[in-house]
Amino acid sequence: MAPPASTLNPDQLEQLELFLKDWLRHSGRTQADLRRSLRAGSIRMPALLQELQRTVMQAGVVGLAERLCSIEAEWQHHSPPVVGEELAQLDLLLQSIRNDAS
Repeated sequence: MAPPASTLNPDQLEQLELFLKDWLRHSGRTQADLRRSLRAGSIRMPALLQELQRTVMQAGVVGLAERLCSIEAEWQHHSPPVVGEELAQLDLLLQSIRNDAS
């Protein structure tokens, strides 16, 4: 039997919004990134919250947590290389140019 549909109350939605803003800031992502991952209709916070509210209604709070965790994993998997890796690649390119020039 499916669990009963639930929704977040206004206080919970406010807490979720604060969490999302903090999460985006710390992860270096934007609301546009979150919109793409959620496949929401807009980058505006009310549209993002509405999409997450749908998740809660379909799968409960556990489903919400699972969806946010999967987005985090997706972002981690597709994150750009860290600065150290970029510098190492530039050093290799510079060395290759020097070798070609000599």
